[in-house]
Amino acid sequence: MNKLAMRRAWFQVHKWIGLVLAILIIPLSLSGAALVWHDALDRIVDPARYAVSGRTVIGPDSYVAAARATLKHGERIATLTMPDDGGPVVVAASSASAPTRPGPPQRMMVYLDPPTARVLEVSPSNGGLVRFLHVLHGSLQLPGIGRSIVGWIGVAMMVSCFTGLWLWWPTVGKWTRGLRFRRHRDVETNLHHLFGFWIALPLFVLSLTGAWISFPQFFGKLTGETSRPRGGPDRGAMMRAKPLASPAQPLAVAIGKARGIVDNAPLRSVTWPTDLSADWTVTFQGRGQGGGAPIGVKVADDTGGATAAPARPQGGVARLMRRIHDGTDMGALWQIVIFLGGVLPAVLAVTGVIMWWRARKWKAELAARRAT
Repeated sequence: MNKLAMRRAWFQVHKWIGLVLAILIIPLSLSGAALVWHDALDRIVDPARYAVSGRTVIGPDSYVAAARATLKHGERIATLTMPDDGGPVVVAASSASAPTRPGPPQRMMVYLDPPTARVLEVSPSNGGLVRFLHVLHGSLQLPGIGRSIVGWIGVAMMVSCFTGLWLWWPTVGKWTRGLRFRRHRDVETNLHHLFGFWIALPLFVLSLTGAWISFPQFFGKLTGETSRPRGGPDRGAMMRAKPLASPAQPLAVAIGKARGIVDNAPLRSVTWPTDLSADWTVTFQGRGQGGGAPIGVKVADDTGGATAAPARPQGGVARLMRRIHDGTDMGALWQIVIFLGGVLPAVLAVTGVIMWWRARKWKAELAARRAT
């Protein structure tokens, strides 16, 4: 196959990937761009839950009592999360009844003012714009099969990046000719070439990491890391777990027992015992620069015995792939790159469709002139 035939073949692959997936690439890309700064976005779209009056915290029992007063019959406290970066205290409650639909069980989230325990907002865990964007970006709002579809879109985008660079490369002259803006008489074609070149490598990385997140078992075999199958027995048991209505150990006692192991570290969160795991899980802020890894303590609800919980692994390729994909602790520069890696593919999808439509009209007009 000569270079011209190869170029035509790659052009067909690149064109049909863009045309077939354009309607999915646009919401997937824009939602990813918005989620780069999801905390700031959440503060903008839901300011009520962040309308705190200060950073001073009071006893955890006060927050639990205030949250419990807002819950419906059958809802039980599941977790208590202390404020971080000037935010609210968050109490999550789950229903004692079994979930009626697939996916993570819905919880009722109660946002509280740290100094006063005043209720700021009560909303379901799957409500709000930010949560909607998370589900849209991760599974296109399609339970079950949606995550696999997103993963295959990532694979297709990697192929699109490779073929796009091939087509961008000038057929004559030096490669620097490809950096010129005016390579074509149409503005959208010039934008497609220019943006496509500069975003190709970051988009390839984001597509690879997105596919890695969607297919952890496949990529885990390549790196030797093991991952629990999604929807497997462990996850199913976790979804069916129901917080105990009346634990044997009061909240204050459980926290006190845990503090006996970690001394005077600030409290970060508390998870209630369930019908499947009769232990309190109390998490404290880690030591060292930047807070360090959180310190977890398990407190047996029946005996009150406290033991240090096994530390969660902080490394691994899978963890690194997720950090690269969402920009967590990767610095402002990479977060900007991710943002552009979400906006520009949407621009490429639109300009690509316009280019295809113009070519159709041009070919139809040429065929009509030949016929006459």
